Amino acid sequence: MAQQTNILAFRDAPRVPGFHADGGHPARRPVAHGFVHSKEAGGAVDGPGIRYVLFVSGCPLRCQYCHNPDTWHMRKGKETSVRDIVAEIASYSNFLKRAKGGITITGGEPLTQVEFTAEIFHAAKAMGLHTALDTSGYLGKRVSDEMLEDIDLVLLDIKAFTEETYREVTGVELQPTLDFAKRLSALGKKIWLRYVLVPGLTDKLDEIAGLAAFAASLGVVERVDILPFHKLGEFKWKECGREYKLADTEPPSRELVEQVRTIFRSEGLNAH
Repeated sequence: MAQQTNILAFRDAPRVPGFHADGGHPARRPVAHGFVHSKEAGGAVDGPGIRYVLFVSGCPLRCQYCHNPDTWHMRKGKETSVRDIVAEIASYSNFLKRAKGGITITGGEPLTQVEFTAEIFHAAKAMGLHTALDTSGYLGKRVSDEMLEDIDLVLLDIKAFTEETYREVTGVELQPTLDFAKRLSALGKKIWLRYVLVPGLTDKLDEIAGLAAFAASLGVVERVDILPFHKLGEFKWKECGREYKLADTEPPSRELVEQVRTIFRSEGLNAH
């Protein structure tokens, strides 16, 4: 256990992972705790290989199809120490390496707790693990270039490609996500793009074509995952006392899903 605990001791004093890249925030001391929704020790869909997946609490988006609305409010998660999370990751580290996996931090929105997320990524890289950030990109300005050095892959969820549709889907504006994508491109940071296909909401083919062209222009998108809409999280909306607006929406047909994949493939992208 002493060896695992010492993983946190490598941090030198000048490193402050939570400040904005533009210097707009004062330096902060490393955080000791964050709020966690859940953990998964054998994830197979959140990056390459087998992964330790950490779901943090808190999200500024209110996506109509969200299957985890119970993650929206940060303090409804379980307060957990960085030290405990890092020790748990360390206990899996050899297995994760053999499985060509690593760790993925998702949510909610991990950048709601950017310092907490940065601390864990930094410790994971010290163990030699592959790291992936699953984000909408809306809070991308919170991420320093230094923090990005500890992130090997960004799973970027772009929910729509016009301001009107994006705001309808999420309740927030699109531009911050596009700006973050361009920044990742400039830094040569690998992206796996994710797009949730919802009939009647995000199935406008002209908008999808625009997103495909944008993704291709970035030059760092290794993979595009078209995720068919499902209603597996509908019961959580009821438990949270919220109206589920997509109750009458059916999943997209296989033909539509393949049509959308073809649009991305026509731009030279690896679409699944």
